[in-house]
Amino acid sequence: MDLDAGIIHINRRKNGTPSTQPLGGTEIRALRRLKRDYPATQYVFVTERKGPMTDSAVRKLIARAGREAGLGFPAHPHMLRHACGFKLANDGHDTRAIQHYLGHKNIQHTVRYTELAPDRFRDFWGD
Repeated sequence: MDLDAGIIHINRRKNGTPSTQPLGGTEIRALRRLKRDYPATQYVFVTERKGPMTDSAVRKLIARAGREAGLGFPAHPHMLRHACGFKLANDGHDTRAIQHYLGHKNIQHTVRYTELAPDRFRDFWGD
């Protein structure tokens, strides 16, 4: 993360496309506050022992939050990624832009989000 430039560099898993994405003002302020409050660690998400959170710890945290929210189905971290894709599609963002934002190399992995967007045909024809 480069808080001065307001960007975050994303390295993908599963052979996804890396990218650089902007950070909003709210995010930058929150990250600066974390950095100020916890200067002894280089990590954003830490355990009580100030070490980095493991994948397992994040999965357990999200599963517990889903149970406490009463979702009625098991929640997992990848659902946040899917929620992001659907949100961007429903907001009318271009499929290619969503593809690059999510780091998909194959457009077919992105199309699933736009297939269900209720307003995808709204501006096809003028009145």
